[in-house]
Amino acid sequence: MELVIQNLSKTYAGGVKALDNISMTIPTGMFGLLGPNGAGKSTLMRTLATLQNADSGSAVLGDLDILNQKTKVREILGYLPQEFGVYPRTSATTLLTHLATLKGVGENASQRREIVSGLLQRVNLYEVRSKAVATYSGGMRQRFGIAQALLGDPKLLIVDEPTAGLDPGERNRFYNLLSEVGESVVVILSTHIVEDVKELCTNMSIIHRGRLLFAGSPSQAETSLAGRIWAKSMSKDELKKCQQEMDVISNKLIEGRPMVRVYSDSRPGEGFSPIDPNLEDIFFYQIKRNSNVA
Repeated sequence: MELVIQNLSKTYAGGVKALDNISMTIPTGMFGLLGPNGAGKSTLMRTLATLQNADSGSAVLGDLDILNQKTKVREILGYLPQEFGVYPRTSATTLLTHLATLKGVGENASQRREIVSGLLQRVNLYEVRSKAVATYSGGMRQRFGIAQALLGDPKLLIVDEPTAGLDPGERNRFYNLLSEVGESVVVILSTHIVEDVKELCTNMSIIHRGRLLFAGSPSQAETSLAGRIWAKSMSKDELKKCQQEMDVISNKLIEGRPMVRVYSDSRPGEGFSPIDPNLEDIFFYQIKRNSNVA
């Protein structure tokens, strides 16, 4: 099964164009939707999750028209929004059972208990199933969020900024869980964290200001800039001059000194060394190229 999006557009009141003629094909597996805050990622996710309407275009999952068959789509949809609330003092088992009932999962109470128990084991929350979800750590709550999204064995799973605020250990556990889920369903991971896409996704896209800037695999993205990324450690005073004279795509402090990465077809200056491009280079390069486009 694959998700085919064609010419999807959405403009909000005030003329803000959140989606500008977006087209992409998303196959089964992990798909990364990468972009800065305000790029249009959440608008696209909410549209695919049947929570809002597009102005024009289409989105088809298998033989389901997402924009016009919302009830049927919701039967095979799992959704973890960027932020989700929980009932206070309600245990994981009680809340997940309640959500399963609302979604029509299981033929009877006994079967629902079995499904809920299995999901809590799958996300490694079974030992704390009787504790209130409101008391969980950030990573535990995200794992509960995935458990509720997996109710009903969805064919399309959408997760919006799932690892924001998680510590490295929780992030790794979340990565492993998403990778396992992505083996058999379409999983769309919306994020502005480059490492999430690099480590999890076989296919990806970059959007900015509602426009699609790149679509392909992370390795294809990196190959597209091969031989054109150069790096140099320099003083902060040198950095100012470099930014004026060269095509600087990013810089970060390493041991207190800026490490500058420059895009150039040939060596841009003395002391610059060629380096293999990474996905972060692609991200910054595409964003910078698009920032001056009206």
